[in-house]
Amino acid sequence: MGESLIDKDIRKARTLPSRFYSETEEFERLKSVFTGWQFAAHQSELDINAILPLPHIEAINSESMVLVRGEETNCMSNVCTHRGMRLALEPCNKKSLRCRYHGRTFHLDGTIKHMPEFDQAIGFPSQDDHLVKFPLRQWLGMYFTAVEQENTIPWEMLEQRLGFLHPEAFVFDTALDRDHTIEANWMLYVDNYLEGFHIPFVHPELNQALDSSGYVTETFEGGVMQIGKAVEGDVKFDLPEGHPDEGQDIAAYYLWLFPNMMFNFYPWGLSLNIVVPVSTNQCRVLYRGYVKDQALAKEGAGSILDTVEDQDQWVIEAVQRGMVSRAYDRGRYSPTMEQGVHHFHRILYQAIQRSGR
Repeated sequence: MGESLIDKDIRKARTLPSRFYSETEEFERLKSVFTGWQFAAHQSELDINAILPLPHIEAINSESMVLVRGEETNCMSNVCTHRGMRLALEPCNKKSLRCRYHGRTFHLDGTIKHMPEFDQAIGFPSQDDHLVKFPLRQWLGMYFTAVEQENTIPWEMLEQRLGFLHPEAFVFDTALDRDHTIEANWMLYVDNYLEGFHIPFVHPELNQALDSSGYVTETFEGGVMQIGKAVEGDVKFDLPEGHPDEGQDIAAYYLWLFPNMMFNFYPWGLSLNIVVPVSTNQCRVLYRGYVKDQALAKEGAGSILDTVEDQDQWVIEAVQRGMVSRAYDRGRYSPTMEQGVHHFHRILYQAIQRSGR
């Protein structure tokens, strides 16, 4: 996939060829982009359970991980160093990690604590018997981990924009959990998320809550920020003095981080979408909710999440069927409305080039 596949000038560029959405070879090649930063959990989840396995990350990149709050918070391998058994099978508050296969036990910092019947083993324990630790970053009360720190994210810049919301004080609400299986390629879900172009045509209810004439898309290294403006009289953010958007009626900040994380900030709190690739024509979308003000959850753009999700699923499943048409291969980007999609496709092919696949 050469540099010329997605022209850097959106006015000239053509979209990704349909094979990227319909062929197994391309789906397998694109797995390489999921080794970078992934959302692990919000700190309020660790307030409930100090040991938190991360099955959603395993579903994304096949790496079994566990987030553990001890004297320090670490993200570690969730695989026993004896025979490969998973250690934490459910969230809990135990004082150690004990393998249910042969009893090998680890301290909460990942160092081995005890192993039955190994008194005669020479050179045991060694460094290889401790659990591997993965990179961990906390940002605004949210933990992110990675197999490899490949995708660069401007954390400080984003904190300047969103820090006034104090997401670290939000509270995890299991009532907002959703797990959708969608008959479409994961990239189509991302494509759809990254443009407000379709809102008047696909989301009539959302269109009434947002001022489409004021919709803004901003691109940056590793992500896209979309800003939805509130219609007159509807719920909006109380922006502090000196904020970059001071004086504007902002209903929602829609933040996408490469390749599959979507953080939807509303006056009531945060709705998080994590897209899990399953196959070339199927993905899962995990929804998690973190609440600041429950009273605002029934107002404005953030009050109709399930309705909007159903509409999005309908349209991208229809697009997936179109991707196998002999009559379709590539389209063009709207220079004014699809900057986010163009940016995503550019990041995507650059990541694949770096991986050498």
